[in-house]
Amino acid sequence: MSRAFASQGDMTEKAISFDEIGDGLWAFTAEGDPNSGVIIGDDSVMIVEAQATPRLAQKVINKVREVTDKPITHLVLTHYHAVRVLGASAYGVDQIIMSDAARGMVEERGQEDWDSEFERFPRLFEGHESIPGLTYPTTTFSDNMTVYLGKRRVDIKHLGRAHTAGDAVIHVPDQNVMFTGDIVEYHSACYCGDGYFGDWGMTLDAIKAFDVDAIAPGRGDALVGKEMVNAAIENTRDFVQSTYRPAARIAAGGGSLKDAWDAVRAECDPKFSDYAIYEHCLPFNVARAYDEARGIAHPRIWTAQRDREMWDALQG
Repeated sequence: MSRAFASQGDMTEKAISFDEIGDGLWAFTAEGDPNSGVIIGDDSVMIVEAQATPRLAQKVINKVREVTDKPITHLVLTHYHAVRVLGASAYGVDQIIMSDAARGMVEERGQEDWDSEFERFPRLFEGHESIPGLTYPTTTFSDNMTVYLGKRRVDIKHLGRAHTAGDAVIHVPDQNVMFTGDIVEYHSACYCGDGYFGDWGMTLDAIKAFDVDAIAPGRGDALVGKEMVNAAIENTRDFVQSTYRPAARIAAGGGSLKDAWDAVRAECDPKFSDYAIYEHCLPFNVARAYDEARGIAHPRIWTAQRDREMWDALQG
């Protein structure tokens, strides 16, 4: 019998940090667990990323209530993954915003992704009984849209594919701060199982062109100051490239998925093995890189069964 996924044994509760990264802009982080963002406007609050369950969402709400009593009116979901969106009901908002492509992922693979992630991350789905169902947006956009929270302008943009087909970033111009979702990580492995390796670098370039003063990444600490922002962008780029290059080399030579796994480990372990969720992400990253290198342009749908079959193939 093969051993379990690394994340299945991770049952330790993570310490929460809540850092102000600009005037009225906050990053909710938790030692490599999914981050959330908070944007406080004149009369209301926008949340970025819902968390996996209403139980975890309530932790975000509790932090918001430490700094403002303004009502939460908007929820922006940077992409579709169950651990990011299924806590949405806790916020009680009228406006849930996603890109068109992210909504397409809910339609295409929403339940399958939920079932898959539920098996991979039991700790994050504690209290799952309170999830009312799949999270659908009330509002979608193709390339960009703007929301005004009173006079505060919030720009929501799809700059390109990276972590998923539908990634969005949220830019607050008055503070030049960005919430990037999982396009950018800090000292945390990138999850590439639904990613686009060939596009990810160009999307990072598009983010870098904003020359922002701070970023709330998808996982890891808040990034404050241009030096830290740029270092995280380039580190994310290195992670993605270091995963794809060896897998592509093996695929070009007709090697197996297990061969690709060994090659990626040889390149990535020395640099990234101490990163949060590294061991969890690695098999999914290798499988997707191997697929893309063999011409499978659109990420295949992960299911609980496919997860196990892939993991078994890597145990030899």
